[in-house]
Amino acid sequence: MKKSEINIVISGVGGQGNVKAAQILGAATIKAGYRVRISDVYGIAQRGGPVVSHIRIGEEIYGFLVEENKADIVLGLEPMEALRAVAKFLRVGGLVIINTRPIYPVEVNIGKAVYPNIGDILSTISKVAGSIITLDATQVAKESGIPIASNIVMLGVLAGSGSLPFEAELLRDAIKENIPRFLEENLRAFNAGFSIGKAQARFEERTMA
Repeated sequence: MKKSEINIVISGVGGQGNVKAAQILGAATIKAGYRVRISDVYGIAQRGGPVVSHIRIGEEIYGFLVEENKADIVLGLEPMEALRAVAKFLRVGGLVIINTRPIYPVEVNIGKAVYPNIGDILSTISKVAGSIITLDATQVAKESGIPIASNIVMLGVLAGSGSLPFEAELLRDAIKENIPRFLEENLRAFNAGFSIGKAQARFEERTMA
């Protein structure tokens, strides 16, 4: 992506690794020589509450938070949280990468609320997004040998999509520096996501040709 300013929002719930994903993305961005601003916004301050990470890349960036309807990319680690982030932050025609595996809130688990249909969530998002990449990142992480690394899978998809202004190798380096434990499994998860993102980008290129 050749753009003077890139605004990215990562949405999910506590325990999914929003903050770590933003940290890795920020480290890679700095390695690439770009200025970056990062801020994490928490809902309920406990595991399972909503978390939104803002990553702003560009030389003329000063504020830490992405403005409403200004996000170029929404990385949704959880479907409902992705929908909320898209509704508030995504610009028309932006990219959404969404993990379709839901994490049900307490109200749903005890029968006091109903979780929206995934198809309905994707349909609503498609009205705003220019491109959507969907995958069960939780399953991909599990198959990579590290079930908790769906956030790393999603970073791989983002890198593979060609939407970042630097090479994927810088993200791999940032993973090595920020997650030294289970490094082989995390890199495997990243590479699996990268392949998915790359395949989707090639598909879109053929479709638009």
